[in-house]
Amino acid sequence: MKFHQLPLRQLERHLKPHSKPFSPQLPRSLSTPSYPPRLLSQSSTCVGSRWNSRFARAYSTVIPASNLLFGQPVHETHPHLLAAGELTPGITAQEYHERRAALCQSLPPDSAVLLPSATLKYRSGAVFYPFRQESNFLYLTGFSEPDSLAVLKRTGDKFGDYTFHLYCRPKDPKAEQWNGPWSGVDAARDVWNADEAGDIGRVESLLADALNGVKKIFTDADLTKYGVPTKFGNLVRSAAPNATTAPLKSHVNVLRAVKSPAEIANMRKAGQASGRALTEAMRRPWKYEKELAAFLEYQYQMSGLDGQAYIPVVAGGPKALLIHYVLNNGTLNDSEFVLVDAGGEYGTYITDITRTWPVSGKFTQAQKDLYNAVLRAQRSSVSLCRASANVTLDKLHQITENALRDQLQQLGFTLSGDAMGLLFPHHVGHYIGLDVHDVPGYPRNVVLKEGHCITIEPGIYVPDDERWPKAFRGLGIRIEDSVCVDDDSPLILTTEAVKEVDDIEALRD
Repeated sequence: MKFHQLPLRQLERHLKPHSKPFSPQLPRSLSTPSYPPRLLSQSSTCVGSRWNSRFARAYSTVIPASNLLFGQPVHETHPHLLAAGELTPGITAQEYHERRAALCQSLPPDSAVLLPSATLKYRSGAVFYPFRQESNFLYLTGFSEPDSLAVLKRTGDKFGDYTFHLYCRPKDPKAEQWNGPWSGVDAARDVWNADEAGDIGRVESLLADALNGVKKIFTDADLTKYGVPTKFGNLVRSAAPNATTAPLKSHVNVLRAVKSPAEIANMRKAGQASGRALTEAMRRPWKYEKELAAFLEYQYQMSGLDGQAYIPVVAGGPKALLIHYVLNNGTLNDSEFVLVDAGGEYGTYITDITRTWPVSGKFTQAQKDLYNAVLRAQRSSVSLCRASANVTLDKLHQITENALRDQLQQLGFTLSGDAMGLLFPHHVGHYIGLDVHDVPGYPRNVVLKEGHCITIEPGIYVPDDERWPKAFRGLGIRIEDSVCVDDDSPLILTTEAVKEVDDIEALRD
C-alpha cells in the first residue's frame, strides 16, 4: 500500500526515507486554477516500512493551501478542528492505515473488501438531510463524501500488505458552485492516501483491474433485491465473475468494538461537554420540552461539539414511560419528572446520557425512593465495567435486573410473573462509538475487555395501573452513562452529568 506525505516547505523537493508510514500534509502553498494536480512520482508504493519515492511539482502560480476547498475539513483549511496529520478530528492518517491493514490481515488470501459510501438522502425535492457517511466506510477511510467506493485488496501475508483504491467524484467547479465543494480524485490519493483513485463515474471500467485475481469479496452492500441483482451486484459480477461474496460486517465489528486511545479521547470530549450541558439544564426551570431540547443542542455547539448524536428524548411526566419518545412538544409540570436522553458528537464519535430529575428541582419522597432504587442498581453495574470483572453485557443485564428486583420489593412492589419485563423492558446497555448503537450484530455475550465502550442504563417505568403501588404510578426513570471498560476500573465518559439526589437539588440552591 502507498502511504505518503506531501511537501511542506517547497514546491519541489525530494522526500527522504522514513522509518514508518506517516500522515499526509498539504503544502503551505499550491499552484492550480482549481485544485493541485497529482504529485508526479516514479514509485509511490511502500516497500516494507521504507520507500523510494521522488516527488516533484511544477506550477505557474502559487496560492495558499488554506484557500483550497475540500468536501470536508482538513488541517490546512481548518486548523482549529484538526491537528497536523489528522484526517478527522483526533484520528490520524496513520490510524486509518492501521485499521485497513488489520482488516485485510484478518481476511483470507486473494480477498478484497468493497465499501460503498452512504448516499445523500432527501427530505423532499431538492432539500436534503445533512450527509452522514456509512460507518464502516468512514472507519476505514476517513473520507466523508457520498458517491464514493473504497476497495481494499489483500496483497500478502505481512501487516500492511494491501492496496487501497478510492473512487469518488472528480472536481467540478460548476456543480460545486451549487452544491458546495468536494475533494476530487487527486485529493483521494494525496490526502486520503489511496494507492489508486478514479472517477466514480468510470467505476464500471476501472473496478475489474482493482479486483484482478480476487477470489473472495467481502461486502455488506445489497447485491440482490427481491431475488434480482442490484446495479451494484451487476457491477461486482461483471468486474469479478469468478469471485464468491461474503458479509463484511462481523470482520469490521471485531476491530470497531475495541476502541483506540484516540477514539476514547473523542468520546470523552463528547461525554464531558454533553454532561456539562445536562447539568446546566438541571439548574434551570423549564416550561416546555422543546425549549429544553433546544438548549442542549445549543450548548453542544457552543462547547465545541459537532452537534447532536441523535434526536433527544425530552419527556415530561408519564411520557417518560415511552422509551423513545422524541416529539418533545409537551409542557413540563413542577409536580413531575422530566426524563432527558441526549448526547453530543465529537469527531464523528457519540456519547449517550440519560438523566431524570424533578421539574421543580426538588424530589418528592416517592420520587426520591424510586430514583434511588434505580441509581443504586446503576452504580453497582457501572462498577463492574472492568476487564477484571469478567462479565458480558448480557451478564450485566442479569445483575442489573436482580438489583432492581431487590430494590423494588423493598418499596412494596409485587413482582410475580412478567412484572420485571413490564417495569424494565429494555436491555441494560449497548455498545457505543461511531454509532449510538455501535457495531450492530456484535454479540452481547462477549466478555468485556479493555477498550470496549458501552452504556449502562437501567430504567423503571411504572404504568398507571392498580397492580403497582399508588405512590409510584406514572413515574418513568432512567439513568444512563457512557462507560469505557478499563482493566481494573471503569472510565465513566459522562461523569460531568450529576446524578445524586443531593447534587441535583443543590443546583437550584
